Amino acid sequence: MSFTQIVTIAVFIITFIFIVSEKINRTVAAMIGAMFLLIIRLINEKNAVSFIDYTTVGVLVGMMIVVGIIKRTGLFQYIAIKTAKIAKGEPMRIIILFGVMTGLLSAFLDNVTTILLMIPITLVISKLLKITPIPFIMSEVLASNIGGTGTLIGDPPNIMIGSEAGLSFLNFITNLFPVTFIILLLSVIIIRRIYKNELIVDDKLKKQIMELDELKAITDKKLLYKSLIVLGFIILGFFMHEHLKYESSTVALTGAAVLLLISGIEVDEILVEIEWPTIFFFISLFIIVGTLEEVGIIDILAKAVVNLTKGNLTLTGIIILWSSAILSAFLDNIPFVATMIPLIKGLGAISHINITPLWWALSLGACLGGNGTLIGASANVVTVGVMEKEGYKITFKDFMKIGFPIMIFSIIISTIYLLIFQLR
Repeated sequence: MSFTQIVTIAVFIITFIFIVSEKINRTVAAMIGAMFLLIIRLINEKNAVSFIDYTTVGVLVGMMIVVGIIKRTGLFQYIAIKTAKIAKGEPMRIIILFGVMTGLLSAFLDNVTTILLMIPITLVISKLLKITPIPFIMSEVLASNIGGTGTLIGDPPNIMIGSEAGLSFLNFITNLFPVTFIILLLSVIIIRRIYKNELIVDDKLKKQIMELDELKAITDKKLLYKSLIVLGFIILGFFMHEHLKYESSTVALTGAAVLLLISGIEVDEILVEIEWPTIFFFISLFIIVGTLEEVGIIDILAKAVVNLTKGNLTLTGIIILWSSAILSAFLDNIPFVATMIPLIKGLGAISHINITPLWWALSLGACLGGNGTLIGASANVVTVGVMEKEGYKITFKDFMKIGFPIMIFSIIISTIYLLIFQLR
């Protein structure tokens, strides 16, 4: 290993320790790590910028603007009250209802978009029930990563795998959606059991909720109609952006720009509400992980995984699944998947084995692995940032205490599924 690679790993580990320990703000820690790599010239400015994922940042900013405008209509309060009434005000039912709803939405929408839509609703319900929103939020963010695994458009790694391996939307639905739906249901039930002592509500509050009129929550019908039309076009754009040859970020930012124009709300008022610390955390993390990729660290890790298997399909599939999950819990899964794709193709060319099951192993590992830690998936980072702004702190340890066991549970189910249906 070269001196450059050793220094890059040291910077990554030190930055990671500061993020995990929370001795300093995680955005500041990531920015210092990224700037240090630039200052000592382990990566130049041009390459650093090229590693910043415009799609992720664009979708984040665009959907934060859209959600910021929609929340002024009272729609989230309406949905919150309606859902609480359907569940008879019972938090144990609401956590299941919201978890499954988030997972299914994430299968067809970007995970970050889904979680940005769900958080305001959850906050309203928890305030009505006078309980902490953390159990609901944890259930939703983990469900969003699980649900996103089930389709071609649910998570960026799946888009990359589908494109490079020539796998269709129907291929993903047929091979991944059933197993991810089972994982989703079981995970939500487990999370409900973990938090059962925090989901106790006085019967008087349940009765008060049943007496609420959800229609009175709508405060601006004109803006609501405009917002729903624009949101409808954004969702349609997310479905069709590949055929139209546009990035999903372009769809989100276009929708945000149009809604800003027709809403009549001051631009400054909306932009100040964007989670800028989260955006800068992402940008800094992209530069740090990009440097790992540029100096060859991710390449070394991926090759080591493939070399261990020596062409055995079952062993290769299981190692790809588990290594992808563990690494994706601590690294951005996009550069890892980008490195694994040519290696899996190369393995197929050398050993002449059917590599299709390996794509499913890579997808399950990379997407479900994101639940392992706070920095494992974009939705996790965004959720923690938004909740912090609302006055609820979710630490790295808090997240990992729930997320990592759920991630291990998901990968065990995935292992059984692959052994029975794919790696035969």
